[in-house]
Amino acid sequence: MALIKITDSIALLDSELQESFVRSGGPGGQNVNKTASAVQLRFDVRQSPNLPERVREIILNSGDSRLTKDGVFIIFADRHRTQELNRKDAHNRLFEVIQKADFVPKKRIATRPTLGSKKRRLDSKTKRGTLKKGRRGPVDMD
Repeated sequence: MALIKITDSIALLDSELQESFVRSGGPGGQNVNKTASAVQLRFDVRQSPNLPERVREIILNSGDSRLTKDGVFIIFADRHRTQELNRKDAHNRLFEVIQKADFVPKKRIATRPTLGSKKRRLDSKTKRGTLKKGRRGPVDMD
């Protein structure tokens, strides 16, 4: 059993991924009718011992249409003509989903505007107001 590294903190056993090969439509000429080049990759998100709980919950609550009620993530790959390229494509697509779920955005640190930026803002407002005031016609005092 080999480990497949997905991120620095997540690695899956290759036994957790179940692949089945089926005939694929699309390009390939007559060969497409003879070879099972499409790949159906199944990964049980709910039962995986190597998936952190936080990542598991994000994937299960994502509402992704490729996720079954039982928590099995199914990816069907038939973009390429060869079985090997379709296997790589299916694995990459699964790893991308896990990496997105593992990503935690940095918290924004609130900062205050500098004295110089406040001054520049007020100066530009004053300048703009003066420009608009100059557009007014003479006021008639009758």
